[in-house]
Amino acid sequence: MLNVGALKEGYVLDHIKAGKSMTIYHDLKLDKLDCTVAIIKNARSNKMGKKDIIKVECPIDKLDLDILGFIDHNITVNIIKDEKIVEKRQLRLPKQITNVIKCKNPRCITSVEQGLDQIFILTDEENEVYRCKYCEEKYRGSRKK
Repeated sequence: MLNVGALKEGYVLDHIKAGKSMTIYHDLKLDKLDCTVAIIKNARSNKMGKKDIIKVECPIDKLDLDILGFIDHNITVNIIKDEKIVEKRQLRLPKQITNVIKCKNPRCITSVEQGLDQIFILTDEENEVYRCKYCEEKYRGSRKK
């Protein structure tokens, strides 16, 4: 049995689709933070068969959870304070995401202005459709990288 120690303060990202933890690690820019990160890949799960788990020990205001909601809103976020779960947060599709995906429209202002933020707005929640804020190009990629 694998034993990863308790967190004083931070997050436990649970129910990550097996094999997707490294994508989330990079999307959350955890490599840029000065904090302890534990990645558990292919853990047994009654609900999912296999899953990944990420434990991040850092101040709880350091992570952008909107990115997680965009990637996979089925991930469970456990917020830890003083080694106890103080909140379990279910993710939702964010209304807006910034600098997570890029507009593919060659005529979009973001193709010309390199310093401009890539902003996408949720325009159809039921069908999970995001559009570029500037040119309204529909995002056609896979959200679940």
